[in-house]
Amino acid sequence: MAKNSIDLLCDENQNMCFDDLNGFVDPTETNGINCENDDKVSNFMHNKSDPLMDLASLSEDEFEMMIVREMDNLPKNDYLERLKKGELDVSVRKECVEWIWKAHMHYGFTEQCFALAVNYYDRFMSDYELPRGAAWANQLLAVACLSLAAKMEEVEVPRTVDLQVGEPKAIFEGKTIQRMELMVLNTLRWKLHACTPCTFIDYFLIKMTNDQHPIRPLIAKAVEIILSTIKGIDFLEFRPCEIAAAVTLSVLGGIEAVDTDKALSCFKQLEKDRVLKCIEMTHNIKLISPSSSPNGVLEAACMSCKTDEKTVD
Repeated sequence: MAKNSIDLLCDENQNMCFDDLNGFVDPTETNGINCENDDKVSNFMHNKSDPLMDLASLSEDEFEMMIVREMDNLPKNDYLERLKKGELDVSVRKECVEWIWKAHMHYGFTEQCFALAVNYYDRFMSDYELPRGAAWANQLLAVACLSLAAKMEEVEVPRTVDLQVGEPKAIFEGKTIQRMELMVLNTLRWKLHACTPCTFIDYFLIKMTNDQHPIRPLIAKAVEIILSTIKGIDFLEFRPCEIAAAVTLSVLGGIEAVDTDKALSCFKQLEKDRVLKCIEMTHNIKLISPSSSPNGVLEAACMSCKTDEKTVD
């Protein structure tokens, strides 16, 4: 079957994106970008999203649909193993995720936006090898992933070039970021409606509490844990629904006695042993997190992967 014009455009730009560096700007030679648009950026900052209010509740049919969809929007099966073996650089991922986090916080984007951006990044990296030693290429990918996630999730989105905050390693022109966006879209087969743990968290909280507890504070705590799972690599072995179920049980365990077996028996889509393993790992995250700052949480989330690296043959 012949490819449509958009697919052909993406194929063409896969090479152009890295061969044409006219859009690359050395951050040491610039004091910032788009200074003439400072007023627009300032106005945007006064209209930040209310993150917790954007987590919509799933119906039963929607839940079933999302369970099926999540399997089509995950990194390739060998991605985690390649990270642990050093075939892919964990530190590069850490730097990119850290920048995405900072930019997401700067603009007040939703937690789901951050989760989507990292999902796009991991899926792309599991399927496409960027030029070795090209730090700018990884930064460009991070910007493109956040830009796409913001366009999918946010009501108001700043201009793509204005996303480049937080002292990035490189600064790019809009046309260069757009080329990278097209490359990401083509690599992900235009499947951007990905499921993340944030997609499921409200559903599990409502079901497991029988709507007996105030949901908003529980969501706030659950999302805090979810963000830590996203920043490290160890939780890449789990499906988003498994992480959401584990985080829900972990949060509820802090306020009441929870019969885990009974709770999980209500969800035939979940494998009990995997959820129990995930619960144990979420407990470890809370114990090793030294601070709530982006760097602190990221360091904590990466600690266990460093231990794993020492045990790889």
